[in-house]
Amino acid sequence: MKYLTKEWYETCQRTGLHFSMRVHSEAYELNEALFQRLYKRKEKAHVKQERELYNLDPRFMLEHDGQVLTRVDKAFSGGAVKEEDQMVYHMPLEERTHIENLIAEYDARPPFDEKKCKEKYKEAMGWNFEHKAERLPQNIVEQIADIRLFTLGYCTREILLQLKKQSAENRREMVRVSKEYREAIVAQDIPGEIHSQVQFHDCTVTELLTGDEVVIRFDTRGGFTKINKLTLVTPEIIKQEEEIAGSYWLYQELYRIDQGYELHVLFGGEHMPELIVRCEDILAEEE
Repeated sequence: MKYLTKEWYETCQRTGLHFSMRVHSEAYELNEALFQRLYKRKEKAHVKQERELYNLDPRFMLEHDGQVLTRVDKAFSGGAVKEEDQMVYHMPLEERTHIENLIAEYDARPPFDEKKCKEKYKEAMGWNFEHKAERLPQNIVEQIADIRLFTLGYCTREILLQLKKQSAENRREMVRVSKEYREAIVAQDIPGEIHSQVQFHDCTVTELLTGDEVVIRFDTRGGFTKINKLTLVTPEIIKQEEEIAGSYWLYQELYRIDQGYELHVLFGGEHMPELIVRCEDILAEEE
């Protein structure tokens, strides 16, 4: 990747370091009693939210079935609405069956397990306590009296100001690189139909085959396309990092070369692998 690199991606993730942070007057020093009190408050709010979600009756999804719909322009025109301006919405059988199955599962569900919910919250917060500092500048980390309290969303006024400043700097860098990337891609003068063939954002790679062709197959359920196979014709692999299969497509850069195209792809996952391939042609299809 020339522009949308791993480093650029990490910068994007650090443009809101101050989000959800609140100033607390006692955050200047380690205070176990304070941490325990605030932890219990956050835990209680989490349990309340999870209970509400658990008890959300899926029957509400059937409310639109049989509803009379009116054309938008007629509904807001202020004039009389005629019969031909309306229609009755009938939910597809497959969708209704799916909702009815959800209702059956909902009616048969066991009582909400508050103890298990608290255990999962504790486990998740434990991981956050260990890794929260990884996304922060070291000079800010050194000023934090209790990383656990910080992870819960509390800090000193001085640290909050520094977080806002760092977030703004990261956003400026993100925007700068994004602008350079757009200018570089426009300069390639590649037709839109070619660009459309490499739009697999958030699709998971299920298979990567190399040989006379590079073939990538996708699980598209998390993405925005139904196209699930990409073929790079007469390829020359410039870079291929491990663990691409099982990762998901994040960003691509496509460049014009003498004999075709050069495709750069950054994949999401634990190691964020990268793939760079030169090829004569690009074929995308739904199998």
